[in-house]
Amino acid sequence: MTTPDDLPDDVDRIIAQWQRERPDLDLAAMATLGRLGRLFGLLGRAVDATFAEHDLQRGEYDVLAALRRAGAPYALTPSALADTLMLSRAGMTNRLDRLETAGLIERQANRADRRSLRVALTPPGLALVDAVTTEHVANESRLLSALSAQERATLDDIARKLLHSLG
Repeated sequence: MTTPDDLPDDVDRIIAQWQRERPDLDLAAMATLGRLGRLFGLLGRAVDATFAEHDLQRGEYDVLAALRRAGAPYALTPSALADTLMLSRAGMTNRLDRLETAGLIERQANRADRRSLRVALTPPGLALVDAVTTEHVANESRLLSALSAQERATLDDIARKLLHSLG
């Protein structure tokens, strides 16, 4: 009986072509990275679709989610946000401008340091990030539903190990 695991995919076809042309190369890493790249593209589009349903881009959701994860009062300085999201200050400013225009965040004077600002979720921003996060988590679960719980755990362990090795 043939299972989806036994069926060749596009990466198999590409690897076979390279094996024919360059039998001297070990192409195992190319196959793995090729599949990871294809997964990244497919999964990214599916994740972004959830955000788009709420007129958000992934980066905007990331800002809202970082503020939500910070806990009440759901506020951080722009530099703390940029550090959390590994963004430049300029990139953060553009996202904040869009979210502020949409009424999802507000910039507030920082009582602890009058020279700086804090970025805080507004009540509509809090409601939106909670609703989108619920949909996002369900979507991610759906996207990984072809894998058993053990396979997901193994994949997560492998990805963590690789991320640690790459710094």
